[in-house]
Amino acid sequence: MNTGPKIKKTVIVGMSGGVDSSVTAVLLKQQGFDVIGVFMKNWSEDFGGYGCTWAEDAEDARKVAQVLKIPFYVWNFEKEYRAKVVDYFLREYRANRTPNPDVMCNNEIKFKFFLDKALKLGADFVATGHYARITKRVSRNAYHLLKGVDPAKDQSYFLYTLRQKQLAKILFPIGGYKKSEIRRLARKFKLPTADKKDSQGICFIGKINVGEFLRAHIRAKAGDVVTATGEKIGRHSGLPFYTIGQRGGIGIGGGGPFYVVGKDLKKNQLVVTNKPADKNLWRREFSVSDISWTGQTPKLPLRAGVTIRYHHPEQKALIGRIPPRGRAGKNPAKGAARIKFAKSQRAITPGQAAVFYKKNELLGGGIIVHVF
Repeated sequence: MNTGPKIKKTVIVGMSGGVDSSVTAVLLKQQGFDVIGVFMKNWSEDFGGYGCTWAEDAEDARKVAQVLKIPFYVWNFEKEYRAKVVDYFLREYRANRTPNPDVMCNNEIKFKFFLDKALKLGADFVATGHYARITKRVSRNAYHLLKGVDPAKDQSYFLYTLRQKQLAKILFPIGGYKKSEIRRLARKFKLPTADKKDSQGICFIGKINVGEFLRAHIRAKAGDVVTATGEKIGRHSGLPFYTIGQRGGIGIGGGGPFYVVGKDLKKNQLVVTNKPADKNLWRREFSVSDISWTGQTPKLPLRAGVTIRYHHPEQKALIGRIPPRGRAGKNPAKGAARIKFAKSQRAITPGQAAVFYKKNELLGGGIIVHVF
């Protein structure tokens, strides 16, 4: 029986101008996909002595596309990036929380605006150079998001907001490789980005002095730096510019090092300690909001491995519902949970993402709200 010619699937690759997304395009072309390269122009503003490298990065991506003989385009998402990522970043700091802009960048830009535009243009999939893996369990018709095999480069933490409809349309070809292998492949295929250094800093903004960036955009009032017992030992330049667990940059001489353990918003005081084992720095319980699950919402309470920041090894914890308030039978707040670690963890920080794992599989995550 003649079933006719096999039609190639089209994948649009988000090419950042780095080695990871370059090898992503190579691997997909080898697999028989019709590959199109796209550079996302999300930020072009120079800041604080650091020049934005978008033009250089776009040119590097274009050179790779020329080597691979694939179409290449630049899509401009600057307006969306400023509204969804930069404004969120600044808004959270103004509220004295410490956000992770890379989580929001993936959620709002790469796998919303970029993904939606690619699909509307007829692509079957999008792909990026993330160190993560997606598998499909045919028996349950469900997609599973797994850690990348290279523990030093795993980026699943930033992807916890992905849902089933998105996972069905995303490819992460390099998630099964170690970084050293990706470098070797890039050299093998003579890619111009083979030895390019990895990008540093905030997603798309790049390497900047975050403190300078915040001070240029946020007005804050100076106040006292105090110990947990209320002793005044210095002055701070504005509470939004400090984060829980921070060491250094506090501006206190002698008796240190000091660590930030809290903020008294009413008194405009920054609370610090010079004891690394201070109980105020190490906590076991916290609440999260805006929970997103990659699959079906599980029944709570749930035991899982939980990580509270990028590269923080997940620790055993119990994820439970927040008890209802008010009249009996009233439902708890949607998308909220209370989490209790088996052992105290250092610097649980409001605004950061808490991400849940079962071995190598990412289950979901949420934003840290309160620490108890």
